[in-house]
Amino acid sequence: MSVEIYMVAVGILLLFAVFDLIVGVANDAVNFLNSSIGSKVAPYYVIMTIASLGILAGVTFSGGMMEVARKGIFHPQFFTMPELITMFMAVMLTDILLLDLFNTHGLPTSTTVSIVFELLGAAVAVSMIKVLHLHGNILALGEYINTSKAMIIIFGILLSIIVAFFSGAVAQFITRLIFTFDYQERLKRYGSLWGGVAMAAITYFILVKGAKGASFMTPESINWLKEHSFTMLISIFVISSLFLQILISFFQINILKIVVLVGTFALAMAFAANDLVNFIGVPLAGLSAYTTAMASSDPLNVPMEALRKSVQTQTYILLIAGVVMVLTLWISKKARTVTETEISLGQQDEGAERFESIWLSRAVVSMVDSFMGTFKGFIPKSVRTFVGSRIDPNQKVAGKISRESDKPSFDLIRAAVNLMVASAVVSFATSMKLPLSTTYVTFMVAMGTSFSDKAWGMESAVFRVTGVLTVIGGWFMTALIAFLTSFIFAGIIYHFQVSGVIAIMAFAFFVIWKNKKKHEIIVKDKEEIVIYNLKKIKNANMAICNTFEHLAYFLKDIRKSFDVSFEALFEQDIDTLTRERKKVKKIQRGANIIMANVFKVLRLLQKEDRKISYKYAQIIRRLQKLSDGHRDIIARSCVHVGNKHKGLLDIQIEELRQIKVLIMDILVKVEVSFNDKKIEEYQNIIDQYQYMRELANRFNRNQIERIRNDTSKTRLSILYYAIIGNCIMMAKQNIKLLEIFNESFHFDQDLSCSYYPVESH
Repeated sequence: MSVEIYMVAVGILLLFAVFDLIVGVANDAVNFLNSSIGSKVAPYYVIMTIASLGILAGVTFSGGMMEVARKGIFHPQFFTMPELITMFMAVMLTDILLLDLFNTHGLPTSTTVSIVFELLGAAVAVSMIKVLHLHGNILALGEYINTSKAMIIIFGILLSIIVAFFSGAVAQFITRLIFTFDYQERLKRYGSLWGGVAMAAITYFILVKGAKGASFMTPESINWLKEHSFTMLISIFVISSLFLQILISFFQINILKIVVLVGTFALAMAFAANDLVNFIGVPLAGLSAYTTAMASSDPLNVPMEALRKSVQTQTYILLIAGVVMVLTLWISKKARTVTETEISLGQQDEGAERFESIWLSRAVVSMVDSFMGTFKGFIPKSVRTFVGSRIDPNQKVAGKISRESDKPSFDLIRAAVNLMVASAVVSFATSMKLPLSTTYVTFMVAMGTSFSDKAWGMESAVFRVTGVLTVIGGWFMTALIAFLTSFIFAGIIYHFQVSGVIAIMAFAFFVIWKNKKKHEIIVKDKEEIVIYNLKKIKNANMAICNTFEHLAYFLKDIRKSFDVSFEALFEQDIDTLTRERKKVKKIQRGANIIMANVFKVLRLLQKEDRKISYKYAQIIRRLQKLSDGHRDIIARSCVHVGNKHKGLLDIQIEELRQIKVLIMDILVKVEVSFNDKKIEEYQNIIDQYQYMRELANRFNRNQIERIRNDTSKTRLSILYYAIIGNCIMMAKQNIKLLEIFNESFHFDQDLSCSYYPVESH
């Protein structure tokens, strides 16, 4: 091929760099916002501004990291420019597809892990082709791949996960022993010393350790920092401690807010320094290969020996990339699943859990619980009592949070430790030129600190551990997909060249288009779930009213599900039943959120010294039964049809259609009552329920005859009875909800909702 083709390829790589910056930052950069947003340290725009400044500062420290893309995974001297362009095109196409896939499904991933294994996959593919062509012996592959460096990088990523968790856990344990959860008074006494240590640590790792990779630092400046690092450390500690003590003593300022905001800046800076290579490192390496080749007499065949040399990336290029990252951070509307995951898994109080329990998480929790029980036996009781009193989450001072909406997921102490430890780990790895996953370092530090804070109580531990295992499992999935896809793409591009690139790009656009359609469905489902959540409870009256509005949405979901599922069962449509079975989890999550809201309201009423309605509390029981009945009908129908059992008899379908009409009518009338804030058809619903029971009795007698004459087999009879029984039970629960609605509230003419406390029984 002509040299001009490779010039176009380099241009495409640079365009990919911009796109990768946008997609990657939307997925990854928000990790350093978790602690500040979770602790609600400042208004959102303040947090974003500080993080933006940290990114712009951090990109100038990432120059040394760019060498990873040029020579960190393979030996460039064994490759020509066309071969490197082939590898880099495969890497970038894979990266775009991989990030889009994970973002579409809202799964946590790591841009660092993906780029490392994409480079490895493409390098192995091209190297194997060259080795088999030149040597005929696959054993020569080791000469082309920088095996030792690749293993160090992989080991560094794995080690960082373990180090991050235990560093976060130990740092949080020590900090909580010093300050406890009720930290205000202790913070006044010796908080400035702790803050001074924090500031000194952040400065040491960010400035002194990270300076080696800065694009603007001269060798003389770096040597001066090394020689005077201890003096600087002590000076920063003393100055910071004095400054923070002045703020505490004379201005009554909560210095933890300053530490958290400085930590946000530090982690944003560390993130940009470490992760910028993931987005622009490969395209810049392609540009470097092209310019090097063009300077030679034989650009298509000259070995890329020049890429082995250390080259400092121009500061203006890094700053342009930083500006794109900052703009993306401000304007991107993509869902940031990792942020939601980290905050939900680290929240101090109970809430709707994001993950379900699995056997592995139960086994891990059981093992840890057994180990801790044994370990406690070696610790004197007095020590256990002292430690327990210092890290007791229940000692928090009541009444500090006036509204549920003002309540952070965790306090400023934990937020500060999260940021300090994460920035230290990331910055130290950057100084050693080891790419690591900022996502997983940040995540594991937060998990370690939440573990030490007893956020993983017995009620939530299995769910939280499931979440952690899911994230780590996603890391391995990312690595495997990245390696295999890049390996295949590199092989296709090497053999088919331009036509191969065009085919892969067409495939990529098709997959992205399909993912966009799928993402719209996922977003719609999430929006339907969000509508249930009462995060902002301003007063009990409105919260109780909202509960019944949410119940109306819940009943509507069940009604729509029944409408589709009954017909699918009658027609033996397994595909439709399978889709409806998947929706059951979403409907159950809605039920769980409504129940969590009821608990919040009951606690709020108790704090306000109000009489708690026994009837209102019964919503939980009724909701559980409704949810169980709906799930049972869908699951039984799906299993029956999926196992290819005999379909319902025509007479059974006719009878079940009558039951369906009645239960659907009851559901819609109760839904309308809750939405309109009035009950007009209560007696009609009672009459329909009685008629349904009469029909059920008649149909049950008919079914007995069918069993006797062997026209209805055992499995068919079980299914038939289960559907009718569940429909009767669900109709009854709807009536009970209407009674709770009627007895617990009265409504003014303007339909404003007012709470009527009913005497407890």
